[in-house]
Amino acid sequence: LSEDGWWWDGGQIDAIVVTLAPEPETGEGVQPRLGAAEVAERYRLDLSEIARRERHEGRAGHVATVPLPPAAGADGFGWESLPARLILLGVGDGSVADLREAGAALGKAAAGLGSIVMTAALGATAEGLRAFVTGALLASYRTPWLGQGKRPGTEPAQRFIFLDVDAQAERAVAAGQRSAAATCEARWLAAIPSNIKNPQWLAEQAERLGAGIDHLTVTVHDAAWLRRNGFGALLAVGGGSASDPRLVVLDYDPPGAAGDTVALVGKGITFDTGGLSIKPRDAMIGMKTDMGGAAAVLAAAVAAAQSGVTRRFVAVLPLAENAVSGSSYRPGDVVTAWDGTTIEVTNTDAEGRMVLADALAWTVATHRPATIIDVATLTGAITLGLGRGHAGLYATSDELAEELTSAGAASGDHLWRMPLVEDYRASLESPVADLCHQSTVPHVGGGSITAALFLQHFVGDTMWAHLDIAGAGRTPKARADSPEGPTGFGAALLLSWLTQESD
Repeated sequence: LSEDGWWWDGGQIDAIVVTLAPEPETGEGVQPRLGAAEVAERYRLDLSEIARRERHEGRAGHVATVPLPPAAGADGFGWESLPARLILLGVGDGSVADLREAGAALGKAAAGLGSIVMTAALGATAEGLRAFVTGALLASYRTPWLGQGKRPGTEPAQRFIFLDVDAQAERAVAAGQRSAAATCEARWLAAIPSNIKNPQWLAEQAERLGAGIDHLTVTVHDAAWLRRNGFGALLAVGGGSASDPRLVVLDYDPPGAAGDTVALVGKGITFDTGGLSIKPRDAMIGMKTDMGGAAAVLAAAVAAAQSGVTRRFVAVLPLAENAVSGSSYRPGDVVTAWDGTTIEVTNTDAEGRMVLADALAWTVATHRPATIIDVATLTGAITLGLGRGHAGLYATSDELAEELTSAGAASGDHLWRMPLVEDYRASLESPVADLCHQSTVPHVGGGSITAALFLQHFVGDTMWAHLDIAGAGRTPKARADSPEGPTGFGAALLLSWLTQESD
């Protein structure tokens, strides 16, 4: 916004953003950040006075929007249409967390505007700029609109324009865009209602998203193939639905791939009634999101392949609808999984671990990955333990656990490591089968832990991690960076991890 600094001649701008931080010395008042001096000089503004009048403290996410006067020397300013608004945006201490929150606040404040311009510097690291961009784009996400005519309410801003972008900033902005796009794709898939979204529809979305990406092959296996190949657990879960199950495989094999193959597996229950162990009405309402694990894996795999990571990976999506009919599987049934393990069923609402059992065993045997990670909206127990801010992480390797925790911190998908308690394993013993899919010992509790122990059986000695996202994958109330409903949790985390693995 000065002759030797900011300049934009690419069209109409609706708002200029100036970032403010708390005064570090006194803790009182605000400290204008980079770009503020140019805006103040151009518009002859006293930003400190405006901040005082707006009671702006510079804390992360605090936003004030004020009208701008005409710019001095507008004839030579270079704008097709001069901005009419100034957005004062608090960035707190400039940490990654504060910048993500600030970005989310800007995304909300900019709703209904066309283009918003600001400096890319932000006084932050590349990681901070990436978090800011991610927050802004996630807050701009809108749930699918299936009504007639135009969606009610305010649409998100059309463009965020960053000035003073060097090569490092450009990479950070691009990384933030990829991360947010993956999360928003996962949200969109999970938000589609289940009268539209059945296993076939979700498989078709995988084919659509993967089409035309170099070195990525998408294969959809139908129910006949599943029967021929012994996917007894997946077929049992899907047997009560008029929509047959599917197994989707995304195989990414770039030339000169570095390192061993890694595998991602996502639970894809496109709607969960609970089966014959039927859920209460209120518990069933949000079950269109019970394929959130598959959505996260699909979105991350496509984004990673599009970005050209050099690590070979395979993503596997077991898809089924857990419905109620005369052909539903029953409590008391003994089901044979793909690897021959017999499973006693005690609760048909514990279906996610069943479809994962087949997918994990098959993936380990056929693709022989060095590492396998599964993601699932698996248990209500994890929500009781961790709430909705963190997902549960179970891992057989400290190194893998640290990598995933780090990727979660970088992406905003936070994990908390949980124990694989060896003493609880005996509670999965069955008098009639190799395993029971739920604990048969009521006093053991730890439902998320025993579910993880059940899944561990199907990966053998392969390095493995399980992400239980039942709490973090859905939010019952709108947040700064997410509307009510599916959060897309896990997509950005897996993308970050695959990117790190590729470096």
